Amino acid sequence: MPSGCYRWSWGGDAVRHRPVLGGEYVFGQSITEVCIMTLQRAGGIAALICAATYVFGFVLMLSVLLPNGFGASDPDPAQILGFLADHRGLMTLWYLSIYVVNGIFLLVLAIALFDLFRPDIPGLAQVTLGFGTLWATLVIGAGMVANVGLADVLLLNQTDPDRAAEVWQMVNTIENGLGGGNEIVGGVWVLLLGVAGLLAGAVSKPLSILGIVIGVAGLSTVLPALSEPMGAVFGLGFIAWFAWVGVALLRRRTA
Repeated sequence: MPSGCYRWSWGGDAVRHRPVLGGEYVFGQSITEVCIMTLQRAGGIAALICAATYVFGFVLMLSVLLPNGFGASDPDPAQILGFLADHRGLMTLWYLSIYVVNGIFLLVLAIALFDLFRPDIPGLAQVTLGFGTLWATLVIGAGMVANVGLADVLLLNQTDPDRAAEVWQMVNTIENGLGGGNEIVGGVWVLLLGVAGLLAGAVSKPLSILGIVIGVAGLSTVLPALSEPMGAVFGLGFIAWFAWVGVALLRRRTA
């Protein structure tokens, strides 16, 4: 029985809850089935939110950040710091969206997919959960580093702009190392999910193959010559994958 499946009961002035044993039904379905479908529904919603954070990140990067020097091979520190000072709220929102919010819902999705594959391939399902949890942790950590670093850099910039530029480069390096400079952990996770989908048949074959393609692209980002193009394939591919998985889980919930 999945953890977290409880029946609430009233006793005196206190509210108590206890695990529900098998054989009890709600609207013709067992409590276990209801809990499983609730988890898969949560995973579907989480996947769609992850897709939305990627779309937001790409749109903001292409329309605002790239024209202001972000991502350039030889960025102008003064231009970057000036933009950060003028758009601190926007940058904070961007970091929270693409890292913290994404990482939180990524973990929910990883748990839901683990639960989906566990009955057929329990060992591989546990491995996917491990990599999904690790990736979510790294992504959230990148967002926390970026936002704390942003605040410190802007404060330092008021008295020592040169030092602030150096600190920002260090913060940016740590952020990229955790959350996107290469995509090894995320690549392994989605690659394993693609293999799990093919073995278990719990999701469609094209969706599983897409996951494998995205995973290979993510692993290819460790090669300097392929880092940027494969990073784009990884990110754009994940938008489609997140949306596809989200719809599939929600339809499975209502099937």
